[in-house]
Amino acid sequence: MKGWSKLYTTQNYTEASIIAGMLEENHIKVIVMNKLDSNYLSFGDIELYVPGHYIHIAYNLVNRTLMN
Repeated sequence: MKGWSKLYTTQNYTEASIIAGMLEENHIKVIVMNKLDSNYLSFGDIELYVPGHYIHIAYNLVNRTLMN
């Protein structure tokens, strides 16, 4: 995915959705790539990607959100 940077990885779909929503509310495009195994949800990850030029802003937003 040229031009996109991986921002966050989790196995919790709810957590990924909340973070993706927060990023979109702050006008940052986000791609949620669900790599969880459909039969065994403990295998694989959900990865969030943002445009490379927004990685530092997005990282700071995620850190502030998770710290509260």
